[in-house]
Amino acid sequence: MMHRPPPEDFSLKETKPHLGSGKVSGDKLTSTYDLVEQMQYLYVRVVKAKDLPGKDVTGSCDPYVEVKLGNYKGTTRHFEKKSNPEWNQVFAFSKDRLQASMLEITVKDKDFVKDDFMGRVLFDLNEVPKRVPPDSPLAPQWYRLEDRRGDKVKGEIMLAVWMGTQADEAFPEAWHSDAATVSGTDALANIRSKVYLSPKLWYLRVNVIEAQDLQPGDKGRYPEVYVKAILGNQALRTKISLSRSINPMWNEDLMFVAAEPFEEPLILSVEDRVAPNKDEVLGRCAIPLQYVDRRLDHKPVNTRWYNLEKHVIVEGEKKKDTKFASRIHMRICLEGGYHVLDESTHYSSDLRPTAKQLWKSSIGILELGILSAQGLLPMKTKDGRGTTDAYCVAKYGQKWIRTRTIIDSFMPKWNEQYTWEVADPCTVVTIGVFDNCHLHGGDKNGPAKDSRIGKVRIRLSTLETDKIYTHSYPLLVLHPNGVKKMGEIHLAVRFTCSSLLNMMHMYSQPLLPKMHYIYPLTVSQLDSLRHQATQIVSMRLSRAEPPLRKEVVEYMLDVGSHMWSMRRSKANFFRIMGVLSGLIAVGKWFDQICNWKNPITTVLIHILFIILVIYPELILPTIFLYLFMIGVWYYRWRPRHPPHMDTRLSHADSAHPDELDEEFDTFPTSRPSDIVRMRYDRLRSIAGRIQTVVGDLATQGERLQSLLSWRDPRATALFVIFCLIAAIVLYVTPFQVVALLTGFYVLRHPRFRHKLPSVPLNFFRRLPARTDCML
Repeated sequence: MMHRPPPEDFSLKETKPHLGSGKVSGDKLTSTYDLVEQMQYLYVRVVKAKDLPGKDVTGSCDPYVEVKLGNYKGTTRHFEKKSNPEWNQVFAFSKDRLQASMLEITVKDKDFVKDDFMGRVLFDLNEVPKRVPPDSPLAPQWYRLEDRRGDKVKGEIMLAVWMGTQADEAFPEAWHSDAATVSGTDALANIRSKVYLSPKLWYLRVNVIEAQDLQPGDKGRYPEVYVKAILGNQALRTKISLSRSINPMWNEDLMFVAAEPFEEPLILSVEDRVAPNKDEVLGRCAIPLQYVDRRLDHKPVNTRWYNLEKHVIVEGEKKKDTKFASRIHMRICLEGGYHVLDESTHYSSDLRPTAKQLWKSSIGILELGILSAQGLLPMKTKDGRGTTDAYCVAKYGQKWIRTRTIIDSFMPKWNEQYTWEVADPCTVVTIGVFDNCHLHGGDKNGPAKDSRIGKVRIRLSTLETDKIYTHSYPLLVLHPNGVKKMGEIHLAVRFTCSSLLNMMHMYSQPLLPKMHYIYPLTVSQLDSLRHQATQIVSMRLSRAEPPLRKEVVEYMLDVGSHMWSMRRSKANFFRIMGVLSGLIAVGKWFDQICNWKNPITTVLIHILFIILVIYPELILPTIFLYLFMIGVWYYRWRPRHPPHMDTRLSHADSAHPDELDEEFDTFPTSRPSDIVRMRYDRLRSIAGRIQTVVGDLATQGERLQSLLSWRDPRATALFVIFCLIAAIVLYVTPFQVVALLTGFYVLRHPRFRHKLPSVPLNFFRRLPARTDCML
């Protein structure tokens, strides 16, 4: 039996961190870096050296610089045989971990046996100047090298040493003392903070109209011709043309996702189905996407004829002369009026069309301060003990950010702040926390994957404007053995609105660009195109340096969210019941009114009913006034915190282990046949219940149709006669009298009621349905 964890363990906690510099709000630093706690760093910029003495037999040297502060030591790269090297590297030492009062910068000569000492410069930390952006960077100065006794020696080094914060421009590219244990330049690049941009995505519409003068191999048969189109790893094909001739017609649309810069051409081949598993290529053509028309609205672009050749000519090859060429007629365009969906529509962070010309001005700014995490669980083992190297990724719109990796810490402090322009308030920012598995040469034992620690989604429309929200969010991850809290992430969020009028106007606009409504794509098309878009985005970002890896991008974009899950299906069913519970409650209340459970309330309802029947013009104003008063009443209990992942709503805390095992199963399944059979039988039983409900709904609808269909001649005759009498009565009787009589009949006292069903209901249930005709 799975124990339900205490709900407070998974709850959102409001916090009161010491944000900004603690100075007045007019301070320049506070206005740019005011959503994070200030962290002090000692920065050392090693620029270059000159006139270094030769140490080798050849009279040359292989210099590098060692920057040492207490137990922390950072080194620059070394140069072969160079007495005037240039490094231009920055080192950052956290003030919280300073273990010495002297900074030692030593120039050494790289040697096989033991590196030779060439000279050093010492700095007293009490004398180091402080720099606050936006002051200009501190100018580096030349310092004469000294030997260990303090005497001047040959050679000079250009340095700049200052105290600053994480707001310093040198911070993202600096070597951090926290990363002293990381080895290799690739690993160092993997721990730095970075901003990425998603590639610009277009929908490519290929309208295949017709082909002319095809030359099939077998002239004696009617060709069965179709067109296959390939773009990168996407392949689509038309149906076989109904006009089985050498001039076939299709008039079919094929939709692809293309990403700038366009690297691969669109390759089309016209093929003839000569046998069930044998196709003959009748001609091919390659179309570079750079020259394809772009359209911003629904106006069709011009059609073009393309020559088909037996072999596509790759650049650099000699073209073979062809005396006669078949042709294909097509309309190809890049659609700028659609938004290419690469996220789930329920939590999209961007809904603007591809073409920038169609973008409306932004309505505000989203600022996110990623402060810290607490209580992270060990994600891997190193030297016999658990360790976690955590970093955060946030995505909103086309901009992705990645914080620096904090090495070996269960309570990492990032204190990094990022900003996005907001075009639509009904969008979601996603923040994920991951464990970096690409340090210490992680790729040697096969391709390591960065482990997911958890994810948070914040919908901007749930935030009040110009208010700073500081909360600790639980990081919840579903595992095959149940839901697990992996720690908490501490965030500060502020949504600033530049124009309240523009933002209110956005609520009246369509959610997606207008092309989605003028020329809508089918659900299956959107599903397939979204899959292609996520593949392209993850592939492009994984090629960046440092890479934002495929598993990270797919987790952030919820790639697997459409897969079947018993747990999610249950959760959605109870969500529907939650929505309908209001209507059910109103029905129960009305039933109590009809049964005179509280006579005073029933009498008041009678009086209200009489007033509304006599003055029907008051009905709509009364409804809207009632809704207004409910809204004002609920304002006192409005949510004060952003929403967060809810384990109860998701049914994650009560899911059966077998349901979770099924959710984490691969597609196609990799489970043994007896487990698959059991799950299939379970699905059949659930589907059987759904089938019964759908059948019952169909039966009620068919009974309504049979009122006038004469399927049951006596029932239809009774209904038709009743309609005639009702029409005559209603013509001569004022409507208000009919309404009053009907209302009083419905609200009559229980003394005048029977336990048996009413006559109309009895009549309706006796009507025939088409269930008799079902096999």
